[in-house]
Amino acid sequence: MSDGVETLEFQAEARQLLQLMVHSIYSNKDVFLRELISNASDALDKLRLESLVDKDLPADTSDLHIEIEADKDARTLTVRDNGIGMTRDEVVRLIGTIAKSGTAELLRKLRESSDAAASQELIGQFGVGFYATFMVADKVTLLTRRAGQSGGTRWESTGEGTYSIEEVEDAPQGTSVTLHLKPVDTEDNLHDYTAEWTIREIVKRYSDFISWPIRMTVDKPGEDGATTPEEQTLNSMKALWARSRDEVDEAEYKEFYRHVAHDWADPLETIHMRGEGTFEYEALLFLPSHAPLDLFSPQGRRGVQLYVKRVFIMDDCDALMPNYLRFVKGVVDAHDLSLNISREILQQDRQIRAVRRRLVKKVLATLKDMSAESYRTFWTEFGAVVKEGLLEDPDNTETLLELVRAASTHDPAEPTTLRAYVERMKDGQSEIYYATGENRATIENSPHLEAFRAKGYEVLILTDPVDEVWVERVGAYDGKTLRSVAKGQVDLETEEEKEKAEAERQEYADLLTFLGGALADSVKEVRLSTRLTTSPACVVGDAHDMTPTLEKMYRAMGQEVPQVKRILELNPAHPLVTGLRKAHGEGGDTAALTETAELLYGMALLAEGGELADPARFTRILADRLARGL
Repeated sequence: MSDGVETLEFQAEARQLLQLMVHSIYSNKDVFLRELISNASDALDKLRLESLVDKDLPADTSDLHIEIEADKDARTLTVRDNGIGMTRDEVVRLIGTIAKSGTAELLRKLRESSDAAASQELIGQFGVGFYATFMVADKVTLLTRRAGQSGGTRWESTGEGTYSIEEVEDAPQGTSVTLHLKPVDTEDNLHDYTAEWTIREIVKRYSDFISWPIRMTVDKPGEDGATTPEEQTLNSMKALWARSRDEVDEAEYKEFYRHVAHDWADPLETIHMRGEGTFEYEALLFLPSHAPLDLFSPQGRRGVQLYVKRVFIMDDCDALMPNYLRFVKGVVDAHDLSLNISREILQQDRQIRAVRRRLVKKVLATLKDMSAESYRTFWTEFGAVVKEGLLEDPDNTETLLELVRAASTHDPAEPTTLRAYVERMKDGQSEIYYATGENRATIENSPHLEAFRAKGYEVLILTDPVDEVWVERVGAYDGKTLRSVAKGQVDLETEEEKEKAEAERQEYADLLTFLGGALADSVKEVRLSTRLTTSPACVVGDAHDMTPTLEKMYRAMGQEVPQVKRILELNPAHPLVTGLRKAHGEGGDTAALTETAELLYGMALLAEGGELADPARFTRILADRLARGL
């Protein structure tokens, strides 16, 4: 049966992570036991589920539990479960490597972090709990056998870059992890993890809510001073979500959140709800206080945990929570679902869809009722994700619009609500003006804002990529059209200004015709602008054109989109434009005028943060003009 002992190397990133965890300074090393118990609980959940689905599975499920065994003399601590276990290939894949998106980013942040609490927070975010054992152990031995299989696997490592693995014949069902503990070092927060009171305290603090019994044999003193061994259960096993809210204190909620979210920080908000009627369920949901590193990763965790009558069904149940609320953590325990339910069935299940609608409405209502300070924190971390809901969830568009916060020209620091913007609108203003771009500085310096700033109109400053899409999709708020300052004609003029503009259009007609021909390959039209006050020119789109940023986004996703020609607008009050009109009227050199037109168009592109089609030609023309001017 045995193929002997084989020595393998950790994957490079796993090895780096091990070194960082072993040699970093942590304020609380107790986390290792919480993570081992959590892993054991997951293994028991999976065995229970598999035995329900496969009635013929040859596995003993009569007494599923977690056992902790401490040996003071040998200075070892063992955490054992009789759950699903692992095959040899699973051991290599799950422990020898880190198959998680964003590991390189985690390593970078850990190296940069000199703060112990911040380091722990990052470890917790990525859920690499098994590696935490090397904070307290010189050597770790794992013995496991997959339920239903005859042979087991022994894995062992000192965390120095390699591990040994071998097949064994006498492994019991499940997994045991034995830590060969480092010496006690109170200065380094290395406690005596063989001490009964230490183990009890850690289990109570972190794992009291685990639904499986956590047992330990302890020495019970007798009347004559002698001790007798007695097996005791260390946890209450009472599911937090099944209790009423007044039976649970904040500390318990926080510890439960840390368990389900693998996060060291406290949650920003707790949602404890119960659904009754034709379909009963309990839900305990949390809004995190910071965004996980994989929030925008396609491989990131999605959804909440699903239980049926306290039996674990699946992690990351995306059928219960829409993608734009993917940061919500917690559990939903349904009473009437089949235990054999799959992700595909869940997507179609009418009752699950009804639960999802209720959960979404509850989460959105909770966000609406949050304090200003808490909501400011929430929006900073998750605002860009929530706005995805304006594309995905038409049923809740009005609620989501009330939740939107946006920077604006009204206040350089404090974002505004759409409701507050509407209340500040000028008399006669019928549209909500906005500008999109990569950052606030670029937008505020854009020529598109000049007339709006001069006439005192407030403009929303939208810098998230999703803003390019949702403002077009939604179209209006409270009966007011959402209008881009960089698209279409701008009507901010008085009657007197309109009459003056009409006279100027007649005066500039010949120049506009010439420029339209000279720049025909680049623009669809050249016209005089009513949105410029200081810049000579800007480029704008028609009212229904796709923006350049949106074009880039689609191309980055591999989608081919036709290139949209834009409109060049000129400021008739700028000396460069008046000089160009005069030179053209006097029959100036056509080639020189054409080059000036190219420079004008190029400057307009650069002013809005755009890219030149031929930067080398632009710089050559500009250099020649500068040289002639000296």
